[in-house]
Amino acid sequence: MSVMMIFLAVIAVIVLWWMTQHRLTSKPWLEVGLVTESAGQKRLPIAPARVGLGIFLAVVGALFALLISAYSMRMAAADWWATPIPGLLWVNTAALALSSVALAWAKGEARRGRSDIMRVALLLGLATVFLFLAGQVMAWRELAAAGYVLADNPANSFFYMLTGLHGLHILGGLAVLGRTTGRAFDSRFPARRLYLSLELCAVYWHFMLFVWVVLFALFAGWANDFVDLCRQLIS
Repeated sequence: MSVMMIFLAVIAVIVLWWMTQHRLTSKPWLEVGLVTESAGQKRLPIAPARVGLGIFLAVVGALFALLISAYSMRMAAADWWATPIPGLLWVNTAALALSSVALAWAKGEARRGRSDIMRVALLLGLATVFLFLAGQVMAWRELAAAGYVLADNPANSFFYMLTGLHGLHILGGLAVLGRTTGRAFDSRFPARRLYLSLELCAVYWHFMLFVWVVLFALFAGWANDFVDLCRQLIS
């Protein structure tokens, strides 16, 4: 339960910060005149896609929080023995982190109007996402070959379920990222809409990286140590 509460608290902080950055908590009916930023520029209207993504990430965060809580409570059972962590997961984590950095890079280059560099960054992001997914499948096969199959013990079941669910979310994001990359190579596509797609992809990838780091820490046993440290600080 403590792990779930900490995870939900972090998700809430991220969502509130993101809402503040995009003025989703503003009350336009109370504003008088034009709301402008520095240098007298008008604020762009809030895109519905940003609101939709924020709601979707909140739901996904709650889903993973419930599963993480179930994992933590199930660990206390007598039939639980931890699943070994394949060393390949370190490489996969680095690949996903590199993909997140590449999308942030592409977003920055799109803001500066450097289309050629933006396309390179997008291709790098796509390549590292495929590397992450391939690495996850290889990690599954490595565990299965060592005898850690799905129905062997509850720890294995949770490992395959959580990593598989995370992989499905990555696959869904990959479809959107692939479409955005295709649009980046289409000079007729509006620059403003392309930048919005890049921004949403980058936010989604940062969130998925955060979820994966939490899962990795949970599988490695670091999350429990962190919770114990938080309890000591609070008490």
